[in-house]
Amino acid sequence: MESIKDKVAIVGIGCTRFGENWALSTKDMIIDAAYEAFADAGISPQDVQAAWLGTVWSGQTGIVLAEALKLRYIPVTRVENQCATGSDALRNAAYAVAAGACDIALVVGVEKLKDDSYSGLPHDKMNSDNTYRQRSRTGPGGYAMMATRYFHRYGLKPEEGKRLLAEIAVKNHHHGMLAPKAHFHRELSISEVVNAPIVSWPLGLFDCCGVTDGAAAAVLVRADMASRFRADPVYLKAMQISVGPREGFLSQDYDYTHVEESARAAAAAYAEAGIAPGDISHAEVHDCFTITELVTYEDLGWSPRGQAAKDVAAGTFGHAGRLPVNTDGGLKCFGHPLGATGLRMMYEVCLQLRGRAEARQIKNPRLGLTHNIGGTTAGAAVSVIIAGNEKD
Repeated sequence: MESIKDKVAIVGIGCTRFGENWALSTKDMIIDAAYEAFADAGISPQDVQAAWLGTVWSGQTGIVLAEALKLRYIPVTRVENQCATGSDALRNAAYAVAAGACDIALVVGVEKLKDDSYSGLPHDKMNSDNTYRQRSRTGPGGYAMMATRYFHRYGLKPEEGKRLLAEIAVKNHHHGMLAPKAHFHRELSISEVVNAPIVSWPLGLFDCCGVTDGAAAAVLVRADMASRFRADPVYLKAMQISVGPREGFLSQDYDYTHVEESARAAAAAYAEAGIAPGDISHAEVHDCFTITELVTYEDLGWSPRGQAAKDVAAGTFGHAGRLPVNTDGGLKCFGHPLGATGLRMMYEVCLQLRGRAEARQIKNPRLGLTHNIGGTTAGAAVSVIIAGNEKD
């Protein structure tokens, strides 16, 4: 199977401020993100040859994007893959560019959740069946089960586990304070996180990401064209999506302490890029809940199974650590407008790889990774994308 490695480059990026954007419509956010990406790439909307829109709830068909940007009679495709939507839209556009179907592609991810009263607590709408088992499941409840199982399996007392998760929330809020476009700008203390009101034990209020409005965008071109647009393009090295049969709820073999799709997508992405897990300079991972980020450290091969607590204590994933994770605050602090999240992650990766992340800039980045989980702990659509600032 042929690889995407170094065939496509990102030459333009844009992102709105994430948050309670009451004064902005879906169209407003699309326009703001897309025009920032156009300016970054030095192009106009008329230069776009094909476009992809990623959204879960905020509009049907590609017309939503074409109408907002006045795109005239070009192919526009809407993509939806739950929380991995933005990353999947990026992947679709990249493969079209690599295949020669177009030379300049636009990708926009957007979600307007606040106006829809979305809370993260309704029943699961992804299922084709209507069983009580599925209708009674919530996001916080599912990941709370993962947290309690992780504590039990690896011998953590409840108070130890709660503190471990709190350290992740504190880290991400500290990073988010350095990101002007993040939803939340507030430092947290360990005590605040541990003692916050419980949403689904052991997950408290500050263990859960917020509901957010926002949009992000990227302009993609063939890698051999990239230097025409800018001197510092970002090259795509690997784009992998793994979707499981959702058997974790049914199988006694599932241990509830990992996401199989994450492990498989990561392994495939490392192989496609020709690198090892330790070669990653910076990562944006799917921290819908603090336990999700903890387990992802292990699923992506950065910590041995059951040993992530040691790396958290050592500061491995902090801004000054060996592998900074969620340098813009992640879902937890930057926010999580479902269709935009994957592209927001790539926005941060591109800023870091270009050396443009300002106060949150890490030292000498070479390879960045984004990771999205769309679905549940026991069955998900997971995206892992690797990008770099040099061609191999």
